[in-house]
Amino acid sequence: MKRVPVGLSSSSPSPRLLSTLISHISTMTSVAVLRHAPLVRAVQSRALAMASSSSSVRTTPDVAIPSVNKNNQESRVLLGMSEQDLQQLALDFGQQKYRGKQLHHLLYKRKVKEIQDFSHLPLTFRNELQEAGWNVGRSPIYKEVTASDGTVKLLIKLQDNRLVETVGIPVEDSKGSLRLTACISSQVGCPLRCSFCATGKGGFSRNLKSHEIVEQVLAIEEIFKRRVTNVVFMGMGEPMLNMKEVLEAHRCLNKDIQIGQRMITISSVGVPNTIRKLASHKLQSTLAISLHAPNQKLREKIVPSAKSYPLDAIMKDCKDYFLQTSRRVSFEYTLLAGVNDAVEHAIELAELLHEWGPGSHVNLIPFNPIEGSEYQRPYKKSVLAFSAALESRKVTVSVRQTRGLDASAACGQLRNEFQKIPLLASAEVQQPQLEMAIAS
Repeated sequence: MKRVPVGLSSSSPSPRLLSTLISHISTMTSVAVLRHAPLVRAVQSRALAMASSSSSVRTTPDVAIPSVNKNNQESRVLLGMSEQDLQQLALDFGQQKYRGKQLHHLLYKRKVKEIQDFSHLPLTFRNELQEAGWNVGRSPIYKEVTASDGTVKLLIKLQDNRLVETVGIPVEDSKGSLRLTACISSQVGCPLRCSFCATGKGGFSRNLKSHEIVEQVLAIEEIFKRRVTNVVFMGMGEPMLNMKEVLEAHRCLNKDIQIGQRMITISSVGVPNTIRKLASHKLQSTLAISLHAPNQKLREKIVPSAKSYPLDAIMKDCKDYFLQTSRRVSFEYTLLAGVNDAVEHAIELAELLHEWGPGSHVNLIPFNPIEGSEYQRPYKKSVLAFSAALESRKVTVSVRQTRGLDASAACGQLRNEFQKIPLLASAEVQQPQLEMAIAS
């Protein structure tokens, strides 16, 4: 039976009574918000709904009907909350603690997208959650493209109509087991504008919230109808410029979705002061640094942000990271034909890695061609020669298999087909973000 607040009958209330009630609730909110905020919002929303549904009541200057504060909508997203947080939320709404456990199961096991589809919960609880402004935090898939090798790229349409990419990569190992990797984004676009990357060419808008990162993994699981086994933060954006939300998403992926930390990789082109901050969290996940060049001069040509973070400084921080976490650093090296793919470059890279000590691995990535790029994909012979030069100098190396060439799978490609106009000029974003990272 639907509960009616004290002082209200089930019939339509008078305008005077509504005005008095709303004024009373506004006063009550300022006093009790710390203890019963969700419940107060639910009662307030219910009273306002009754006002709007009564044909005899009109909005007048004497009755101020507050609207939902859109700036606070993101704080009322269920996705990303821990089981403990969800249990507390249930208690705040006057529910039993076990309702929070049910919420956790519905979000992360059953992956239900809408609160009204939480069939295990009482209807009154569902209604109160929605009336208080809560939502699951799942976004619709705007575009899906499947490559001939099974790779799937998704464009997810966020609440503000921005588009973000995520890629699902299925790989069958030698034992016949299927590994499903989700390549996820941490920003809408990227402010660092690496010269070979399609994401930077599409402009930068904003950081992603933790739930917007987590939902990418759930979207991949939904498409493939199986669990994601590996997660790589190698999609759109620079994770280290959004570390707070990335770490919150990492916690949720590990604790709530139950993907092992060692199955998660965080990739960065290098942002000052962030590698040692990441090391302090003592994660068992892999740190991958996008190196792309064996010396500072060449790296500045390929990665413009390298000017603010010299190669020697990056390598020192990587050495300290290894010493502090006992986790080896993986170095990503995109091979660009005629630019950085000569055997001489491989020899120089090996010397650089040995100079800074053990605990490293090189992941060679043959360039994935993008429209309008000045770079070309290297010949297979060049890739093999580069790899052999590293191995002969006792550097652990792997060559990443190119996937999704016919699905615009290079980072940022598909998004640029649908949202090409830069969202903010790079000069408006890059320098302030780098300065904040250096200062913090």
